[in-house]
Amino acid sequence: MSLDKKTVARIARLARLKVPEEELAPLAGELSGIFAWIEQLNEVDTKNVEPMSSVSDVTLPMRADKVTDGGIAEKVLANAPGGAVYIDPSDKNAGGFFTVPKVVE
Repeated sequence: MSLDKKTVARIARLARLKVPEEELAPLAGELSGIFAWIEQLNEVDTKNVEPMSSVSDVTLPMRADKVTDGGIAEKVLANAPGGAVYIDPSDKNAGGFFTVPKVVE
C-alpha cells in the first residue's frame, strides 16, 4: 500500500496534527513502509497458534485460598486510632477491629 501526500495530509487533519507541506512526502514514505510491514505480518499463518499472556512459559505459584489474619492482629491493631476493639478481650490474638472518627455528616 502506497500513500501519497494528499492522503497523508488528510490523515494528519483527521488526527488533528499540523504537518508542514515539506514533511508530507517523507512522512508518506514512512507510513507506506509501516503499512507494508503490517501487510507482511498478515501473511503469517497463525491458525494453530495459541494466544499467549507472556513470552516465556511460566506458571505462577499458587497458594491455598484461605482467609487468615496473618497471625499479627495485635501488631496491626496496636496503632489503631481510638484504640482497638477486640472480639474476645481476654485473647489479644482473637482478632478485632478498630474504630475511626466519622468523616461524613
